[in-house]
Amino acid sequence: MLMQSARPLGELENASEFIPRHIGVDEADEKLMLSVIGESSRRALIDSIVPRSIARSHAMKLPAAVTEAAALAELKAIASRNQVFKSFIGQGYHGTHTPGVILRNVLENPAWYTAYTPYQAEISQGRMEALVNFQTMVCDLTGLPIANASMLDEATAAAEAMTLAKRSVKAKSNVFVVAGDCHPQTIEVVQTRAKPLGIEVVLANSAQEWDAALGGDYFAVLAQYPSTSGRIDDLRADVEKVHAKQAAFIVAADLLAMTLLIPPGEFGADIAVGTTQRFGMPMGAGGPHAAYMACRDEFKRSLPGRLVGVSIDTHGNPAYRLALQTREQHIRREKATSNICTAQVLPAVIASMYAVYHGPQGLKRIAQRVASYTAILAKGLERLGYTPRPGGAFDTLSLHTGEETEQIAARARSEHANLRVYYGEYLCITLDETTTRDDIKLVWSFFAKPGQALPDFAEFEKGIEPLIPTELRRTTDFLTHPVFNTHHSETGMLRYIRALSDKDLALDRSMIPLGSCTMKLNATSEMIPITWREFAFVHPFAPRDQLQGYAELDSQLRAWLCEATGYAGISLQPNAGSQGEYAGLLAIKAFHESKGNGHRNVCLIPSSAHGTNPASAQMVGMRVVVTACDTNGNVDLADLRAKCEEHSANLACVMITYPSTHGVFEMQVKELCALVHKHGGRVYVDGANMNALVGVAAPGEFGGDVSHLNLHKTFCIPHGGGGPGVGPVCVVEDLVPFLPGHKSGGVPDHGVGAVSAAPLGNAAVLPISWMYCRMMGAEGLKQATEIAILSANYISTRLKDHYPTLYASENGHVAHECILDLRPLKETSGVTAEDVAKRLIDYGFHAPTLSFPVAGTLMVEPTESETLDELDRFIGAMIAIREEIRRVERGEWPQDDNPLKHAPHTAAALLKGEWNHAYPRDVGAAVLDERRHAKYWPPVGRVDNVYGDRNLFCACVPMSAYE
Repeated sequence: MLMQSARPLGELENASEFIPRHIGVDEADEKLMLSVIGESSRRALIDSIVPRSIARSHAMKLPAAVTEAAALAELKAIASRNQVFKSFIGQGYHGTHTPGVILRNVLENPAWYTAYTPYQAEISQGRMEALVNFQTMVCDLTGLPIANASMLDEATAAAEAMTLAKRSVKAKSNVFVVAGDCHPQTIEVVQTRAKPLGIEVVLANSAQEWDAALGGDYFAVLAQYPSTSGRIDDLRADVEKVHAKQAAFIVAADLLAMTLLIPPGEFGADIAVGTTQRFGMPMGAGGPHAAYMACRDEFKRSLPGRLVGVSIDTHGNPAYRLALQTREQHIRREKATSNICTAQVLPAVIASMYAVYHGPQGLKRIAQRVASYTAILAKGLERLGYTPRPGGAFDTLSLHTGEETEQIAARARSEHANLRVYYGEYLCITLDETTTRDDIKLVWSFFAKPGQALPDFAEFEKGIEPLIPTELRRTTDFLTHPVFNTHHSETGMLRYIRALSDKDLALDRSMIPLGSCTMKLNATSEMIPITWREFAFVHPFAPRDQLQGYAELDSQLRAWLCEATGYAGISLQPNAGSQGEYAGLLAIKAFHESKGNGHRNVCLIPSSAHGTNPASAQMVGMRVVVTACDTNGNVDLADLRAKCEEHSANLACVMITYPSTHGVFEMQVKELCALVHKHGGRVYVDGANMNALVGVAAPGEFGGDVSHLNLHKTFCIPHGGGGPGVGPVCVVEDLVPFLPGHKSGGVPDHGVGAVSAAPLGNAAVLPISWMYCRMMGAEGLKQATEIAILSANYISTRLKDHYPTLYASENGHVAHECILDLRPLKETSGVTAEDVAKRLIDYGFHAPTLSFPVAGTLMVEPTESETLDELDRFIGAMIAIREEIRRVERGEWPQDDNPLKHAPHTAAALLKGEWNHAYPRDVGAAVLDERRHAKYWPPVGRVDNVYGDRNLFCACVPMSAYE
């Protein structure tokens, strides 16, 4: 027996063990793939694709990669610097209990968090049912007939409601009236959104100012219900005043309170917005949480965000699909009603499951307990000499404490509790689901004078009456659908969650080869920290010295992302890529204004750009001018030069995507940047395709002035079925002063203002990207980029004889994605790109990006995380489908009766007694894989989109529909 020679200790302590776990291709696979492509080495491949003029000349200065265990230990030490106090701050953020069955089986379950946006309806029925539950829950609790499938946060939902009202009402005024007793962060975000649109925000800070404002001209008003200080106003007379002005009444409503209060829809409100955070999502220093928006029926076709509707499939069965606005910003571009292209699906699913789990009686019990504790707290405070401000209360009391304010607040902090200081002389105390009797006694102790006996809780609890005014108490039922009245046992809930996830196709089952969307591995070690109490249970507006762990995490991650992008400064506040775009354009606009060039408002955008680009430009008040692309998909420099000269005096910026939306590294990008700079404009480089750049080229070094990143793409935050996302905005040195700021969080206002509700945005998911960077290091991140490019070129080469790649460089190579041209097939076989997309479902794959950026194509992006076996399985499926198309072309199957036209095939359809198709059942089933890959059976046949839009229905399906 041969003895192995001793290995150096350094090898045994290999700190980069995570890298080969993240990257699916090993050294032998790489050699094989390079031989197929026809390149001698990975270095040679990258040198032939990435223009040498922009290639990085130096490695990123990042800490060396460490093991998963070491990274978790390091992050735990950072997390421990956060102080988890008992929070009585409120302000839209509350302690909550995430039911264990939901925590383990949704929030921590890759079947839910690795799913993609439900654009392919047939493989998204589970998460869309959960979203329809969400919409139904919101409609029932707000009393309004239609709701969307979540918004980014309450503050941005309020800003979107403002613009929805502006385009929907008859009033012509540009004034928006906001009650001063709305949440401060909501007011800030509304003010940020209003300024570039020319909307005047009138803040009414007293009852007198409110009455005066309602007597003037305006197009809409916004009120908080209950108010941020806890008061419950009777808004019914105000609604009548507003409607008399042909204006809209918007209510920011607490959904838990709506189980006990008259809902906005019942007293005539036009739009309701708010957060569902307290329905099972931890505070997480501000996010991610699912906001909501509901509105009257007349506004539904202008409702921003996603809307899940009910249609039928090809067999006549009920089926869910995205309705009306599906990616409407990509279609309408600068005429889009919003730039939102994401939502908060995973938090929305959790909120809906929370409602399913507790049901109407359970939610009402939780609310009644909170309201009763609030009443008891008030009684005790009165006994101690502090009378809460009048106006009723649900969960929040406001007390005038004058000179004692800071002393009492400090006493609370000394006992590891936070009260909210309000206008300097008031203290607000907010209770929630997690409040206990001991917490009430603790709060009393903060107000008791030395030697003063604390009230006796038992003295108040018998017959306690909530402080909700009798005339404002809810009398109508809610959540009456069976789904909210069935799954209340642990077993029932577990099986319901499992049944829904089984209907879906997520990254835990197979490759999701979506071009432009980068569905890469979300490693378990990256996900573990998000539910640590040190990260999850922190209030976003706690004193900053309690958030030192988050501050360190934010600082380190920003520094690493600066290294990756070549920029000087970054804000992590935007909680979606679209919001990052918006923040970046605001920074450019503010820069020009600071130089006395506020007239610079022209934004040049290539015709190939993401639809969010022109939509974002419109939102900041810029004028979009489209520039041409050449036949190879590159920006037409001659046309760009002409447009720059034509608009030189008013040029604000150009927005490009790099590598291009067509999946190619454009060779003249430095010249493009120099041209725009020559005319006084700034260059915005969309970071959607950053997975082709990290470690290879840096936009901040080759001429970009601003970029947003999608941490839910390049830096491993899961897509979560369509959210959460994080969209940091990155800028060069002279734009750093114009990054978004948040006064409510103690961050100085740099002139742009807040773009999301929380100072750190979706802070609770930032540990995911931190872990990824820490475990990969500079070399690992660069290798990931190069393997992503290698994998895309391998697919393009293997499929070129079956589906030509539409755009490529002169040597035939692509970037990290390739566009397969299926347009000729329609002429020869009647088969469309959509038919191929649906047929891929039968083979167990999510379709690539369909008909974007070119109609009739599929855009494929494999990512570095996929193994060679999985790449070959996808290639095998695509070749098999092409052979099926050839059988149609040869006349063996009719153009209207072949496996592609009837895809996807459900098990029920294949098992029917009669089979009247030209192809056999086993062909329809597409059980191709000789490796016996687990067969995925779609739950429904092809969904009828036209029927769904003509018969719009966006709530839980009545049980009779299944009979």
